[in-house]
Amino acid sequence: MRLILIWCCNALALLSVAYFLPGVVVDGIGSALIAALVLGFINMLIRPLLILLTLPVTVLSLGLFILVINGLLFWLAGSVLSGFHVTGLWVGMMGALLYSIISYLLSLLVPKNENNRKPPQDGPITIDHDKL
Repeated sequence: MRLILIWCCNALALLSVAYFLPGVVVDGIGSALIAALVLGFINMLIRPLLILLTLPVTVLSLGLFILVINGLLFWLAGSVLSGFHVTGLWVGMMGALLYSIISYLLSLLVPKNENNRKPPQDGPITIDHDKL
């Protein structure tokens, strides 16, 4: 359930980026949902490879080259999808930065999953070696 809420928050973040930046166009909520899904897959599959391949440049630029990678991937998603358009690299860099900030702030509103938490223990753990 939390994954679906995060996905919807990312789609809302993408719609708000399209509202604030004139070079980013999203046709509707359906296009925003598909674009958020594609951006998630791109960030999961392609981004780690690009970061690994450009590691020397990233180190020399003190990590600022990651902004270029994010902008390129944002621009790539806008080029591949039909309902989501990004006009250029600089708009892609600004859009990726704004998208990450807004999606982070929106994801803070989604409650954490409480089912995976371990119960607190009442003190130090003692092991009875005779029962082993």
